[in-house]
Amino acid sequence: MKFQWTVLVGLLFAVLIALFAVFNVESVPVNYFFGTEMIPLVLIILGSALLGAIISGFFAIYKSYRSGRRVKELEKQLQLKERELTAQQRQMQEMEERIDALTEPPLVEASIVPPREV
Repeated sequence: MKFQWTVLVGLLFAVLIALFAVFNVESVPVNYFFGTEMIPLVLIILGSALLGAIISGFFAIYKSYRSGRRVKELEKQLQLKERELTAQQRQMQEMEERIDALTEPPLVEASIVPPREV
């Protein structure tokens, strides 16, 4: 649902930029390092919006790439910790079995001898 709202807001923003650009069709001077050129304002507005979208897209892709690498790293750490936990649980169970074996009373069969009369 969040993705749908993001797309909807993005489309609305694109329509607003397009309307703003269409209403500004007069030519304006653009200064380059080597000269000046008269370019329609609509091209400057749309070009700027496109350039901003491309730059934002590159940052989003980079962030997604970094997040994916971090997730893989954390999954490896999780697997390692799970193996360590399993080994420690097995070790603890072995120790508890040793303790139980040591604390059991020895099985000695004894018979009760009645006292002798003197």
